[in-house]
Amino acid sequence: MELHIENIAAHRNGVHGAPFCTVNFQVEGDRMIGIVFEKAAHIAVFHLGKLAEGNITFGENSWRGDQYEAALRSAIALVEEMNGFDGDTYENQ
Repeated sequence: MELHIENIAAHRNGVHGAPFCTVNFQVEGDRMIGIVFEKAAHIAVFHLGKLAEGNITFGENSWRGDQYEAALRSAIALVEEMNGFDGDTYENQ
């Protein structure tokens, strides 16, 4: 499965929340968003079109994060390495 990364943003999640990154990406023509927390196996993936419709229902807009985790974490690490990623949004050209 090949992902096309659109953009990545880091979120510190307030003062006491667990920080995470959001990754907008495309896979097989579908636009998706991954919510990637620092801890391994803590990732959520949603279809952006379904989110725009307000659909957050399990089984309708739920995707196996483990299938995307390695690629999303690799993309985040690459941006961190390239930019010294400091929470700004990275836009893929």
